[in-house]
Amino acid sequence: MRVRPLSIVERGLAVPTVSLRALLDGYLAQIVEREFAELGHTVRRPAMLRAWLTAYAAATATTTSYNRILDAATPGEDDKPAKTTTIAYREVLEHLYLLEPLPAWAPASSALARLAQAPKHHLADPALAARLLGADRTALLAGDEVRAPALRHGDVTGRLLESLVTLSARVYAQRAEARVYHLRTHRGDHEVDLLVERDDGRVLALEVKLAPNVRDFDVTHLKWLQRQLGSDLLDAVVVTTGTHAYRRPDGIGVVPAVLLGP
Repeated sequence: MRVRPLSIVERGLAVPTVSLRALLDGYLAQIVEREFAELGHTVRRPAMLRAWLTAYAAATATTTSYNRILDAATPGEDDKPAKTTTIAYREVLEHLYLLEPLPAWAPASSALARLAQAPKHHLADPALAARLLGADRTALLAGDEVRAPALRHGDVTGRLLESLVTLSARVYAQRAEARVYHLRTHRGDHEVDLLVERDDGRVLALEVKLAPNVRDFDVTHLKWLQRQLGSDLLDAVVVTTGTHAYRRPDGIGVVPAVLLGP
């Protein structure tokens, strides 16, 4: 049973910024410089592994292909790592629980068809992604532009929030003997950030919004999912940066992300 620890983001609230940066940098250095070797993998180009991790961090909460991640890590370079090398990166990093990709939902029986199957990329803690991208708490709260490889997937801060909510949802779901997925239709017409599925196949749907208020547009995909699943949808919730939890007139819940903390 995995008991949810405080994420580095949450622990960082009580740690001076300089110390927090040192903590994150030390952990990443340990992975790159020691953990690979201890598992029998020699990293001949540590800077390349670090660049690949940074590109992966920039792809947080997206289904970006691994080829695009490699291209973002090596812009303009002809001497790119071999495919076998980047596969080894992924395998070791997943073994070390540094990468925790979120699988796509594949229901056994449903009115839904032709769902995309690519996983969403997540590091084990969004604070690691933020540090790799050079974004500290002050910059994120101020809405400053985050330095990131050009993967063109919208607001990085919003995706880091989604990753933090995903971390919480996964640990709570494990305690409840449930599983967490994401949903995206084959053509990308509809997406739902998180689906928590029970053993009986019924699901809780979560959307994450980097905003304090929820507009009708923000619940479009949740309402679509309600129509598709009917009673198999246990509940639909939007997680926000607001301060109050409530029910919208259409029945969709609104929950502040802060309520998911310890």
